[in-house]
Amino acid sequence: MKNGKNLFNKKDNSKFYLIAFVVLFLALVARIVFVGTTNDAKVKTGDVAGAIAEKTVTAPVELSFSDVLRRANDIKTMEIDKDDIATGVLKDGTPYRATITYNPELLEKISANGASVSINRNDSAWDMIGKGLPIAVSVLFLFWLLRLLRGGSGGGAGGITRSLIGQNPTKITTGKTKTTFKDVAGIDSEKQELMEVVEFLKNKDKFKSLGARVPRGVLLAGEPGTGKTLLARAVAGEANVPFFATSGSDFSGIIVGLGVAKIKEIFDLAKRNAPCILFIDEIDAIGQSRSKHSFNDNDREQTLNQLLIEMDGFANDTGIIVIAATNRPDMLDAALLRPGRFDRQINIELPNLEGRRDILELHAKKFKIDDKVSMMDVARGTTGFSGADLENLLNESALHAVRAEHKSVEQSDIEEARDKILMGPKKNRKMRPEDIKLTAYHEAGHAFVALHYDGIVDPIHKATIIPRGRALGMVQHLPIDDKVSMTIEEVRATLSVDLAGRASEEVFFGKNKITTGAESDIAMATRIARRSITTAGLSDKIGMVAVNQANTFGQRIALENASEKTAEAVDGEIKNWLDNAYKDAKNLIVKNKTKVEKLAKALLEKETLSGEEIRAIISDKKASKKPSKKSNAKK
Repeated sequence: MKNGKNLFNKKDNSKFYLIAFVVLFLALVARIVFVGTTNDAKVKTGDVAGAIAEKTVTAPVELSFSDVLRRANDIKTMEIDKDDIATGVLKDGTPYRATITYNPELLEKISANGASVSINRNDSAWDMIGKGLPIAVSVLFLFWLLRLLRGGSGGGAGGITRSLIGQNPTKITTGKTKTTFKDVAGIDSEKQELMEVVEFLKNKDKFKSLGARVPRGVLLAGEPGTGKTLLARAVAGEANVPFFATSGSDFSGIIVGLGVAKIKEIFDLAKRNAPCILFIDEIDAIGQSRSKHSFNDNDREQTLNQLLIEMDGFANDTGIIVIAATNRPDMLDAALLRPGRFDRQINIELPNLEGRRDILELHAKKFKIDDKVSMMDVARGTTGFSGADLENLLNESALHAVRAEHKSVEQSDIEEARDKILMGPKKNRKMRPEDIKLTAYHEAGHAFVALHYDGIVDPIHKATIIPRGRALGMVQHLPIDDKVSMTIEEVRATLSVDLAGRASEEVFFGKNKITTGAESDIAMATRIARRSITTAGLSDKIGMVAVNQANTFGQRIALENASEKTAEAVDGEIKNWLDNAYKDAKNLIVKNKTKVEKLAKALLEKETLSGEEIRAIISDKKASKKPSKKSNAKK
């Protein structure tokens, strides 16, 4: 579809017939309701006018046929319609209504007593309409249905589909896009993979001369927010070709065969605009693996089969590049991933440190950022963020800057936005003084042990006792670079840091005063120890054996690839690692009790301490007035 033109060349008046059918149907319903109510309220009498003037109108009296025979002398007027319904008034002015059997002798008897008798067996206008409307509605509906079955490309199913879902078979984004590779940052290797597709769309004769075949389809797999849709749009923008975007869920519906018709129509649309990019987001909605147990979902399988046929086809040179995106490539059917369909798979990972900095600098062009802000420092503190997360971080920072009435987005705004995203908004909790004090000593223990292992674990960025989300406080680290693995020395140091908060509580308040505040710390330490022992082979006792923990349908079962004896050994080794880490942290705090207490008192006073302030307190030096992050901003 270009410039808003109709998707189909043939003129289709099916909407007109559908509207006419609905109007006639509503008229039929209105006639039934109206006639029923008017017949119930209708009083045929000449004396009623006087009764209305005197405001003494009463409901008609229901008379049986035997009552009419018995009270023939009391009847003043009678009018009989085609349904043998008699209405009128009695001589005392009372209106009546009765169902009688047509009997000329009875009518002569009533008339002989001076009553006015009239018979009207002609159909009224409403009666004529009531008889004709059902026939007209039925004929019109059949004519509309036959027209749909007969009209348009794609056969009967295609015609019905177009009527039910409108002129577009799916929610398609069409036209040429202005997005190019300059608008994509942090995924340079992935962009390089797609440059061949761009070159083919620009100059396919160059590839044909050597007999090369460009991938028919490209599958982009990665976590949400990593830029799959943006990358597909950039390919179309670089090649300057039309871009058609839809999603897998658009091909499913309650009507059997609807998905097949939609697949046909969207590929017909793409063929008429070739060369082009056809992008299908969340393709796992229709591309899930087929099995002998999936017979209850035949419509989805038919839709998948049609997609396979369209992608393979009989023509080897259609000029259509299909790009699909999914978060679950493991769910896709093997037939989709074979050469000739999605024969190139690109895994888009979360950006690394340099990639995060490039993404931040790209998005920062839309915001007014203070010159003192270091994007490298922001990138270091956003490990695990996707491109969408980083854009959201800057947007939240700008919103905070507006609330704080800053002229530009400052480093403090970004810090607040990051803490809000990671930990949740600040909580105005009414905490007991003893809880606040215990939280300060807890976080001081984390900070001191982390500083003791400085150079092994990530450097401390800040410590705070301001509650956020479910956390009453936290110590935040700022990685120098992205770690892809950990040495056993780093693992043991990390475990000591994680358990240092609980150790500090016991040292300063006693074993009976420890709290549940270390719950998340213990869970984190347990996960690290278990992974190191069961999968990384870092335990001498267990050895280099992969002992994976199985979790089926939410039910915890025994360790797989392990006997009960090995499972017990694993549990014992995990406990041994954690006990040793706790003893190590406790000994460090006991030997440096004065410094930890000094750090806790500073937290109680200021609530938040920067990494440099923590180092200055422990080393008995004054913190520098110029934070190191300002010097980094000049890089």
